[in-house]
Amino acid sequence: MEKERYIDKLARYIIIMGTLAIAVVLCYFFSSVLAYILLAFVVSLIGQPVLRLLRKIKIKGKSAPDAVLSVLTLIIIFALLFLLVMQVIPVVSGILQDASLMNTQETMDAHNLIDRANDWIIGVIPWVGEDFDGVQLLIQKLSEVMDLSNIPSILGSVASAVAGLAVGLFSVLFISFFFIKDETLFGRIIGSMVPDTIEEKVKKTILDIERLLSRYFVGLTMEVFGVMVLDCLGLWLIARIGFNYALGIAFIAGLLNIIPYVGPLIGEAIGVVLCLILKYGAGVGLDVNIWVFAAIVLAIMLTVQLIDNFIYQPLIYSTSIKAHPLEIFIVLLIAGHIGGIVGMLVAIPAYTVIRVIASRFFYDFKIVKRLIPDVEKENTDALV
Repeated sequence: MEKERYIDKLARYIIIMGTLAIAVVLCYFFSSVLAYILLAFVVSLIGQPVLRLLRKIKIKGKSAPDAVLSVLTLIIIFALLFLLVMQVIPVVSGILQDASLMNTQETMDAHNLIDRANDWIIGVIPWVGEDFDGVQLLIQKLSEVMDLSNIPSILGSVASAVAGLAVGLFSVLFISFFFIKDETLFGRIIGSMVPDTIEEKVKKTILDIERLLSRYFVGLTMEVFGVMVLDCLGLWLIARIGFNYALGIAFIAGLLNIIPYVGPLIGEAIGVVLCLILKYGAGVGLDVNIWVFAAIVLAIMLTVQLIDNFIYQPLIYSTSIKAHPLEIFIVLLIAGHIGGIVGMLVAIPAYTVIRVIASRFFYDFKIVKRLIPDVEKENTDALV
């Protein structure tokens, strides 16, 4: 009898491992479809609060059908994104155009530098000849690489990429519509894939994950907007670079702020460089020394970053994943080591999912109890 029980247990483990292996293979072959579903899930998490706000708008005591409200939610989300992008593109192009105007003295210096480089190469390598021109040699090599015969294949690749982008965008919008319209749909899909004995617990887990991630993504959106507003006001009112320029630079800094730790530093460096280009290209900004102006811009962006670190981020993390700052820092370090920038971007949402699953299924383990205290109380309070 013992032997049969052991064989049954072994067979069960083999079936489970085989099922997991098949699931991994299917996820690999249909990775693009899975990516569309996950992106749509994220859009739905951001859209759920918007949908709940729209439901409060009633005409003659009745709100619009959820299908109509879901479409309006998607229109609002993507319209705001489109407006921001369209506002920033002219600003960035203007900055680049102003930078191109800074070419009188700079071009002369560049020619002198090229001439000195050619003279140095001729002195070190005499056999290249006294008529050696490094720029012409570079242009020749680039022409050989950019053969005209490659143009059809390049155009084909571009057309394929555009078509793939269109299909992906439509797929995300289509799936997002149903996820927003029915907030329990994703949980039911996952619940249908698990045994009946744990289906109810899985559905509750999915609801907890959706609630926390929705708060996180909405909070992250508000954080980006808050950083953008403060940077814009500081660069406009203090650095005096003009509202449109300030808005473009602030948008870039706010968007990069999504990347933990590294993103704000990159945004500050880009902001200082672009402000310096504007000062000497378009003649905007405070009438001070270059180093003083750079210090002022850096001080503005550092102040905004401190406000973000001590006000925005603690508020977001405390209302979303409810994890200790040291815990988050260690998770981000591990994710950055494994996956770089992309790993850091997905670290907090992924860790939120892991925490909720651990709290529901592995709460008997000591480490889970230490990291997630009073899990049942937290879940009960969240539902109240």
